[in-house]
Amino acid sequence: MGKSETFNVYRARPSDAQAIAEFVTAATRGRVSIDDASVVERFSAKGLWLVRGADDKVVGLSGWRAENLVARIDDFLVFPPELLPSAGKALVDNIEEAARELQCEASMFFVPQHISPRTLEFYQSCGYERPQLDVLPRVWQETVREAEGQNRYALLKKLRKDLVLRPM
Repeated sequence: MGKSETFNVYRARPSDAQAIAEFVTAATRGRVSIDDASVVERFSAKGLWLVRGADDKVVGLSGWRAENLVARIDDFLVFPPELLPSAGKALVDNIEEAARELQCEASMFFVPQHISPRTLEFYQSCGYERPQLDVLPRVWQETVREAEGQNRYALLKKLRKDLVLRPM
């Protein structure tokens, strides 16, 4: 999508599969090891975003999809962690811009139940909060429940003031 500071943020392509696989393996210190074919397979389920530093090295990755006017963000990984406020913010900003172009009303992060305080602070600094379920539109409630069913929880940020409240 665009440059932010010294980062290049863009929608990943299948030709990025090897770089993504290497990044995930390095960033998780081998706890998650994937190959190019697994990455290419992910493209059928969601869009992937990459952040590259000034040296063209991958420093961030996120998966996302838009459904029922809600952008769902997961697989969010920035490495090294010190780049979260800069590269992570650039990644979030670009995903939100794409979500707004699709007229999404809200954006939700699906985060693991045991998230680090540093990462939670980052999401909150970007405007994401844990929603109160009973005041949300029904379709948003379903999305929050979906996250809970995956042993995660949702953090929400409204992107629009004029809500449709019904999927198109």
